[in-house]
Amino acid sequence: MNAEDITSGETLLQAAAGGTLLVVDDDENIISALKRLLRRDGYRVLTATSGKQGLEILLRDMVDVVISDQRMPEMTGVEFLRQAKSICPDTVRIVLSGYTELASVTDAINEGAIYKFLTKPWDDGLLRASIHEAFQRKLLNDENRRLTQQLSLAKDQLQRQNERLQAALADQKMAMLLGEKVLRLAKDGLDQLPIPVIGIDTGSRVAFVNFAAMEVAPENTWKIGELAQLGLPTIVSECVRIAPVQFTIPELFGKGWILDARPLGTRDSPRGTLVTLIPVSPTAQVGITATTPTV
Repeated sequence: MNAEDITSGETLLQAAAGGTLLVVDDDENIISALKRLLRRDGYRVLTATSGKQGLEILLRDMVDVVISDQRMPEMTGVEFLRQAKSICPDTVRIVLSGYTELASVTDAINEGAIYKFLTKPWDDGLLRASIHEAFQRKLLNDENRRLTQQLSLAKDQLQRQNERLQAALADQKMAMLLGEKVLRLAKDGLDQLPIPVIGIDTGSRVAFVNFAAMEVAPENTWKIGELAQLGLPTIVSECVRIAPVQFTIPELFGKGWILDARPLGTRDSPRGTLVTLIPVSPTAQVGITATTPTV
């Protein structure tokens, strides 16, 4: 980027306006010249006349870019910027020098203490361009850190959500296993009853038949999954429709029975109908009695 690019691209320079620049040089005239040059770019400019003073500023103030002279008493620019890196590792650091100490400057650049090396006397446009690039680099690094933090936070949140999901799935699995055990116990209990028990689901299909029911009826009378009105005796399938109900059947499968049909679940959440056949004397009177549903 040259001076003409900077002149025609003032809007780009404004992107870094408001950033803080620290100028360190033991020559007051150099500091004044740099402040006049950079005034148009909107930076907040802090100044120091020694490396020690510059470090004091870094300890108490937020600085985005540091530009330092190389040849200064007590502390060279490279030495100052090395210490500046320890204090403010995110600050972008530039050396401005009237002579070239290739060894020390190259080492400092290689170790990351210095972003760029510029020489005196400087070209105004190139100097402004270099400082602008340094601010853009700082803005980009800040944005990368922000995005990295957001990504890390999102990753942590996702991990916590995954852990909660895994815990919920484990609880659900345990509940399902417990439910299966309860169902098996219930089925085993119904199978042990000496009276026929038939379960009809909400779709009017045969869902369960205990051993006693299979023993009293002819083979294939009870077909699991078949519509009740197709496989069951009519009087049994009809009781499902009008449950809760209880009545006497004088003769079915060669015996008399009290047929009891009770809805399972609740009115808002029905789960089917449970039909039981209680053996009675063949001479018992036929009668129908409505019963209170079990909720």
